[in-house]
Amino acid sequence: MKFLDLTKVYIRSGGGGGGCVSFRREKFIEYGGPDGGDGGNGGSVWAEAVEGLNTLIDFRYQQHFFARSGQAGMGSGRTGARGDDIVLRVPVGTEILDEDQETLIADLTEVGQRVLLAKGGNGGFGNLHFKSSTNQAPRRANPGQEGVERTLWLRLKLIADVGLLGLPNAGKSTFLAATSNARPKIADYPFTTLYPNLGVVGVDNVEFVVADIPGLIEGASEGRGLGDLFLGHVERCAVLLHLVDGTSGDPMEDYRTIVNEVEAYGGVLAEKPRITVLNKIDALDAEERAFLKEEMEAVAEGPVMLMSGASQENVTEVLRALRKEIDDNRLRIKQADEADEEEAPWQP
Repeated sequence: MKFLDLTKVYIRSGGGGGGCVSFRREKFIEYGGPDGGDGGNGGSVWAEAVEGLNTLIDFRYQQHFFARSGQAGMGSGRTGARGDDIVLRVPVGTEILDEDQETLIADLTEVGQRVLLAKGGNGGFGNLHFKSSTNQAPRRANPGQEGVERTLWLRLKLIADVGLLGLPNAGKSTFLAATSNARPKIADYPFTTLYPNLGVVGVDNVEFVVADIPGLIEGASEGRGLGDLFLGHVERCAVLLHLVDGTSGDPMEDYRTIVNEVEAYGGVLAEKPRITVLNKIDALDAEERAFLKEEMEAVAEGPVMLMSGASQENVTEVLRALRKEIDDNRLRIKQADEADEEEAPWQP
């Protein structure tokens, strides 16, 4: 299955059915009177987040979604049938944007969450609705309300606890394969990973989700390489795991490159907690490890962990550090929610 995280869709809700002008005509009934029924409402267009999807590829083959219009009213006071709704089934984490790709309409982050994208038109009143003591034979009926037509963008941002950052061949896919059941492509050339991968990682009987995105290079914010197209998939993460290749010629410059690109991307990504790890230490001796660790900590202005995804050296320690950051993030969110509830005005 191909990965698709951005697509355009065209939707239109159904129009309402027109009201009916009709009069009762039956034998032995002298004064029949009006009996035109109302038109049926048009179908609406909804979006719903469902389980089992992690791509928007279905919308590549169908972009137009038109709900049915309501049926017109009929005689004998019969109301027209209502048009069927249409539901767009999207992965959890899908953002729905207006045509300008900037106005956020909805952010579906939970399974079962639904949002109304286009409401169906109301059916028109039949002449039975206009009957009164002073107008006992109305000959008017309302037309149905027209449907709503919109052009929308669907943008998927994967929901994960940890996001992997690093240059191509920094060992991100190897780390994901070593710690989860995910099987990303691993090779000795740059840009082996072309699409994001998700893996469920467990440590100390606690599981969390890790997202691996294609590697960044210098100038990614300007579109070089694969650009920053996939950075949005780690915006929702609680913590970023920055892997630096310890066997490269200049690990400190590699670190600065990624940090600069993340800051150029902007938003909340640059403010997220980050754990820096010097990877591939199985190819380094003790003296090189100590030297690079000291140099990296000076550049990162914080602690740097050592790890080897291939030999799984210190992998458990890195996972425990990630788990601690995830727990701290959940605690911060809980405290913020409680603070909001306390500040909210009392309502009966």
